[in-house]
Amino acid sequence: MNPKIQPNPDSLKAGAHGLAKRLAGAGFQAYWVGGCVRDDRLGQAPTDYDIATDATPDEIEQLFRKTIPVGKQYGVIMVLEAGHEYQVATFRAEGDYTDGRRPGSVRFTDAREDALRRDFTINGLFYDPLADEMHDWVGGRADLEARCIRTIGSPAKRFGEDRLRLLRAVRFAAQLGFEIAPATFAAVQQHAAAIREVSAERIRDELLKLFRPPHAARGLDLLHESRLLPEVLPELAATIGCEQPPEYHPEGDVFTHIRFMLGQLPADAGTTLVWSVLMHDIAKPATQSRDEGRIRFLGHEKVGAVMTLEIMNRLRFPKANSAVVETCVRHHMQLKDAQQMRPATLRKLFLRPTFPVELTLHRLDSLASSGKLENFEFLESKLAEFQDQPELQKPLVDGGDLIALGQAPGAELGRLLSDIRNRQLAGELTTREQALAWAREVLG
Repeated sequence: MNPKIQPNPDSLKAGAHGLAKRLAGAGFQAYWVGGCVRDDRLGQAPTDYDIATDATPDEIEQLFRKTIPVGKQYGVIMVLEAGHEYQVATFRAEGDYTDGRRPGSVRFTDAREDALRRDFTINGLFYDPLADEMHDWVGGRADLEARCIRTIGSPAKRFGEDRLRLLRAVRFAAQLGFEIAPATFAAVQQHAAAIREVSAERIRDELLKLFRPPHAARGLDLLHESRLLPEVLPELAATIGCEQPPEYHPEGDVFTHIRFMLGQLPADAGTTLVWSVLMHDIAKPATQSRDEGRIRFLGHEKVGAVMTLEIMNRLRFPKANSAVVETCVRHHMQLKDAQQMRPATLRKLFLRPTFPVELTLHRLDSLASSGKLENFEFLESKLAEFQDQPELQKPLVDGGDLIALGQAPGAELGRLLSDIRNRQLAGELTTREQALAWAREVLG
């Protein structure tokens, strides 16, 4: 679940301008709305454009050749134009929300009333790209200048309409570097428990955005301060105040350690690395013990691997993501002993598909605790040596080869293949011919 490839911003903007021009040419109002206006005003290239209009869904479908009625009952049509997707929605007002996500009914209205039903003031600006005019009925421009997240109207009402807005407020504040208005933040804290009513998939998608570098550490802080953390990630909340041995972790408790690691994430960090950071010490509160005053976390990596799968399955992560993170958590203590490992063991590590993520995780773990990178640098140097020996990366023989020599399929075949592989990695077998000769000798 790494970020998707972003479209060309100039092409995307040109397409949005063309859609507005076609709507206007047919006699309709057309405004860019929401995040695209916000991001453009902040000097950021929008990644998508939403268009609001007084054209009805049927009129939108008639005007554009390629459309998808993604939410036609709510006045929303997806228009496919010039290789891009645009959400084109009819100005609407909404009835009461009965499920904490969607209105029970909508009615078509004008642009001002449409703006007033939106979530935050910074998302309530309407821009006419043809006339180059901004329409602000909600105070969005002032809040953009003040770098402030504020609900449109009553915070309790806005959060009651869609509980996910509780998490979105925190996400916007973290990613944009804004502050949340006191009344809005107080409402988030007051209604934090209501986030449990939101589907796991929607929470997951917000968390993915919240923990995106370079603002992942602030995202964690705000999640904690807003009281949302124990509601969405109670296992992570449990790390707050979980003491660690000061000789190994002078930075403080487990939560602080994780926070420091988030602050060191590379700009291009993908989902598996981010969540490996979040999960790698998740079992320390459950495994903490004291032996003659010394704090220990025996087996926390194994318990943490199990917890990781439980958490990521609960949040409906793809199994491929969960499997990588689980492996990284399970093995994250292994790399600290790299300088004492035999060459064959190191080579087996390097061949593990997850090793690039594990290595970066180890670096971040070191930076957030001792600050020493000697072990990481050792691994980097040995990895470079290994990559200069491509013959080691491919097994010398496979199961078919051993079956041809007379070995029956089954567990013994697997053990024999593993033995040959280990000898290859140890440098005892270097060619296919040597491996086959060794196998013939073993098989008699």
